[in-house]
Amino acid sequence: MATIKDVAKKAGVSISVVSKTYNNYVDVSEETRQRIFAVAKELDYTPNIVAKNLSSKKQMTLGLISSGVLNDNEKDNNAFDIFKGVYREISETRFELSINLIDSQKQKQQSYVQYCRERNIGGAILQGIRTDDQYYKELLNTNIPCVVLDIMNETENGLIGSVSIDNALASKEMALYLLERNHRNLAVVSGTKETYVNKERMKGLEEALHAHGMKLDDVDFLDADFSEEAAYELSKMYLQKTQPTAFFCFSDLMAFGVIKAIKEAGLRIPEDISVTGFDDLIFSSYTQPPLTTIKQDFVEIGKVAARLLQDIKENNLERQHIWVKHQLMARESVKTLPSV
Repeated sequence: MATIKDVAKKAGVSISVVSKTYNNYVDVSEETRQRIFAVAKELDYTPNIVAKNLSSKKQMTLGLISSGVLNDNEKDNNAFDIFKGVYREISETRFELSINLIDSQKQKQQSYVQYCRERNIGGAILQGIRTDDQYYKELLNTNIPCVVLDIMNETENGLIGSVSIDNALASKEMALYLLERNHRNLAVVSGTKETYVNKERMKGLEEALHAHGMKLDDVDFLDADFSEEAAYELSKMYLQKTQPTAFFCFSDLMAFGVIKAIKEAGLRIPEDISVTGFDDLIFSSYTQPPLTTIKQDFVEIGKVAARLLQDIKENNLERQHIWVKHQLMARESVKTLPSV
């Protein structure tokens, strides 16, 4: 394998000039730069990014750590859209991007700090992390700049930023959308209780119910752990006992499971039962009927997170949370009932 010394020798320059070329120093002429690149290509030389970062004054690699993505439903493109947003933003800068796909078990095998130090990562974006995960507990006590997605940073660590939509407000808007269409017999299909987004969506639901003189006790809950299959099985059993006027699902994936159960029960959407989701996955506008849901712009969330991480790293910003806009997508899966 060719080394930087081999490239320097064949190009007729010093090792420091080759290093300056790959670090984009302005005092290397374009002619010399192109000669070095041509020799590097001929020798099949690739610079060691980690070594380059270690030798530089600043850490030039940012990390995207995504938990649970390998186990995600194939219909769920959220993590990939976030990756696209992060990559598009960082590719316009001088930073490199390191991606680590993990799960809860891997978090126990290699610590967050260890992962960042081994790769000389100067800051990281964490996606899919729960507040009870090992990585989240670690990052609260580290000095590595970090941005978490779908978690509100309420700690004193000023190096941690956070990005999400306003989940409570979005959930409240969707609940009000149903209540204003005279749905009172609601079944709520909720996600994983430990997650920040589930708690926020529950909070928004409660506010909407309160505005209409109702309480959480007035609706039925199916805890489906953000799983399409679990939502299908739970709603299938639920429909054997009772029939709500609407299912309010805390994710589109769970809504897909509910839609399947409703149709298998010989019922129609929205004539017999209305259904709403949350996320606006790519398949949501193609269900029959198209699903009413909350749209999250996951590409934009990724971009905003990447910009915030760079701001925290380079400007030592104080702790902050950035809200990304959401949109209620009113489609054909909700029926307006007669006034009670």
